[in-house]
Amino acid sequence: MINESKLAEALTRFKGALPFDHVVVDDFFDEPVAGALSAQFLPYDSEKWFQYKNPLEDKKAINDWNVFPALTYRAFSYLNSRRFVDIIEAGLGLPLHADNGLHGGGWHIHHTGGNLNPHLDYSIHPKMGLQRKLNLIVYLSRELRPEHGGHLGMWQHGADGSTPGELANEVDPRFNRALLFDTTQNSWHGMSRPLSPPGDIFRKSFAVYYLCEPAKDADPRGRALYAAREEQKHDPEVERIIKLRAQVDSSSKVYRTE
Repeated sequence: MINESKLAEALTRFKGALPFDHVVVDDFFDEPVAGALSAQFLPYDSEKWFQYKNPLEDKKAINDWNVFPALTYRAFSYLNSRRFVDIIEAGLGLPLHADNGLHGGGWHIHHTGGNLNPHLDYSIHPKMGLQRKLNLIVYLSRELRPEHGGHLGMWQHGADGSTPGELANEVDPRFNRALLFDTTQNSWHGMSRPLSPPGDIFRKSFAVYYLCEPAKDADPRGRALYAAREEQKHDPEVERIIKLRAQVDSSSKVYRTE
């Protein structure tokens, strides 16, 4: 399904990357597998998608195993398998747990106008009590081009200690490209360029997360913490949504506000 030795070699470049530990792996899945996985995404207008549509995010997602076609099911099973996790553990030298519930993961899809403000992922899994440590994203849109935007941006941690600073790096969501990054290093990430593909071209991706025992100083946050974009700063409604979105007991109230 993937070239495991290639992944193991790539992991040697993970630590020390800026602005936080990460590595990009091209041609992640075997080519025929990547093409088949891309084709298995449900149509964008399917009622099975869960939609996030608010000033901070505009995307659709599915993490229901019963919806996944057979190959997609096997791919997510592999990415959560002990075999795969062992490769990551060996490369990074840390014990990890898979999240078989795909909390926050699964299929993600964006269309024209899709958005993902800079944010920090949740820290403590709201059901397992473990800390989210790694985020694996695999982009699966063959027709998406750099000029269509939708790049994944990585921001430095802001001087005020609670917001992103300067944009430090971007990853073009090229077909069959994987990005693995550490989510515990003030890892501000999001969509850094507007997404504007023509016609029926979508930004499709797999998302899988790996967990660890919580660090003593781990932030207890159970939901993502978003930041306002420059044009949204000092907007009281945006600030209100950011606060609600970051709390487990209120986040569902603002998943959709538009």
